[in-house]
Amino acid sequence: MYSNILRHPGPTPIPKKVQLAMNQDMMSHRSEEFVQLYRETTNRVKPIFGTKQDILLIPSGGTAALEAAAVNTVSPGEEVVVITVGAFGNYFVSICEKFGFQVHKLEKAWGEACSAEELGAFLKPLSNIKAVFATYNETSTGILNPIEQLAEVVRNQTDALFIVDGVSCIGGAPAEMDQWGIDILVTGSQKAMMLPPGLALISVSDRAWEVIEKNQTPSYYLNLVSYREWAKKGMTPNTPAISLIYGLSAVCDLIEEEGGFSQTVARHELMKNMVRESMKALSIGLLTSDEHASPTITAILTPDGLDLKAFLGHLKKKYHLDFAGGLGHLEGKMFRFGHMGYCFPSDILQAVSLLEAGLQDFNYSFEPGAGVKAAQNVFLAAQQK
Repeated sequence: MYSNILRHPGPTPIPKKVQLAMNQDMMSHRSEEFVQLYRETTNRVKPIFGTKQDILLIPSGGTAALEAAAVNTVSPGEEVVVITVGAFGNYFVSICEKFGFQVHKLEKAWGEACSAEELGAFLKPLSNIKAVFATYNETSTGILNPIEQLAEVVRNQTDALFIVDGVSCIGGAPAEMDQWGIDILVTGSQKAMMLPPGLALISVSDRAWEVIEKNQTPSYYLNLVSYREWAKKGMTPNTPAISLIYGLSAVCDLIEEEGGFSQTVARHELMKNMVRESMKALSIGLLTSDEHASPTITAILTPDGLDLKAFLGHLKKKYHLDFAGGLGHLEGKMFRFGHMGYCFPSDILQAVSLLEAGLQDFNYSFEPGAGVKAAQNVFLAAQQK
């Protein structure tokens, strides 16, 4: 049986080195060996978050860490702002409403980013906001919100915490948690971090810890104070995902071998540009502007006259190329091309070439090879810099 070429927004392909690392013998999570692994690995992840704060590891999906960020900082009845630019921004809305927070929703059309000016105007009449929640990279639309600028607005206009969902971009996009003034930053293992699902990573500012320590909302498994206290001992309060932490250590090795995290970020930016220019050469529309385009996923509009469901199924069956469809009201109107984590320019060229083959099968009118050539030109130009 052939393996599919997984060009999804997550889960994403796993490097062989990471797979081998996760196959190591199991150890006790209360042993000295685990303490050493935990401390060394979490320290090595800090540059990816752009922080000097501890990285806490929760054996869960990213959604659990989003819930932890909310329930540990805000109490029922308190007011929050949620910036939503797509399906996963609405996750934050649902989480906040579930816990009885009073939610002020700043909602943008899918495919648009939230500007600092828009956030500033939205916050102006609000006087008692406890937290502002934002999605850094919106997986459903391929939007990268200007988090640095949004953080500045929150800082200048409110005393609120700024809490950021970085699940689909941390590990592939620049993040400077401390410098930008992010109070809680969250990600998950199965996207740009090049791991299987099952591990959430979260970091908390000193300012947020002060709020968390006073918060009365009950939480047991997702109690961040408990994770912090156990982290001081190099452990987690409950049984951790040991194999995934082995893998996370190998991920840090790969980033170092690439030349450091700045090179990893540059690779994602290059792949984004390759995909976008290839689609333009094929006269296929893109949902987002170049200015706010995600470095980890591109939202591509359905080519005119194409039955998208049939087309994506055909690509997967004949060419083993697996894209993700649209979500919500964009289902059938667009598909999503993931280029994050264990993905390289050669993978982009392969995927665009197979996409072109599928388009020919469906009698879509285009110049054969135009997309591949455009992507290749972007790659070659980058090598000359």
